[in-house]
Amino acid sequence: MNLASFKLEQALSHKPSVLVRVVQTQGSAPRETGTWMAVLPTSVIGSIGGGHLEFDAIARARTLLAGAAVPTEPQRVALGPSLGQCCGGVVFLRYELLGPQDATGLAQRLQAPTSPVALFGGGHVGQAIARQLAHLPFTLHWIDSRDEIFPTDTPPNIRCEHSYPVQAAVADIAPGSAVLIMSFSHAEDLEILALCLRRAREQDDLPYIGLIGSKSKWATFRHRLEARGFAEEDFARVTSPIGVPGIAGKQPEVIAVAVAAQLLQRFGPA
Repeated sequence: MNLASFKLEQALSHKPSVLVRVVQTQGSAPRETGTWMAVLPTSVIGSIGGGHLEFDAIARARTLLAGAAVPTEPQRVALGPSLGQCCGGVVFLRYELLGPQDATGLAQRLQAPTSPVALFGGGHVGQAIARQLAHLPFTLHWIDSRDEIFPTDTPPNIRCEHSYPVQAAVADIAPGSAVLIMSFSHAEDLEILALCLRRAREQDDLPYIGLIGSKSKWATFRHRLEARGFAEEDFARVTSPIGVPGIAGKQPEVIAVAVAAQLLQRFGPA
């Protein structure tokens, strides 16, 4: 469940809404098939791409909330001729009136495909990364060895786990997860990384293992891991430093943007 669908489920318990979904596109369009927004009397949850397309769809949805007949077929919108948008494609929108009876299971119905991420570390950078990923197509398994490190208001696509020792949680990571390692100590980082590499060697189900830190930290870790029997083919699985190249800032929020961008490059929607 992502944050937007969770908000919609909550909102439906109090007031009706109109669900507007992109069910088909032709040519260039601002958003892809499956994108949705929910129009309530005084607010909107989600987005179908902004601009005139969204403005007109909100206006039409509010007429449905006011009692107009809900169309049974998708509305065809030619972005150029109809709205003067430069995209030039065609979008088909389906309108659906929702009430409290529709809340159950709605989030699952609207859930877009997500990729799993395991984040070791609840410090400043970990917190910033979690905030970034909460709004992106990822489900986050967030792990730390310290008590009471996690915020109390994490969104539904984030699962927090206190694990001591922290590396014990490596066995529970979902297959296919991208792993981010940034605990509060280098000793913990090393143990987490060693178990991730061993699992990757045996199961080949961790496609991305990222270690925060400098090149010198990674060089030191390589030396210590070599002493444990790891080799070049194991080290080739590790990304360190993490984040897209060319972003030099060290502020937690800057690192979080760089890391989120790298994950989107690897695992985001095509």
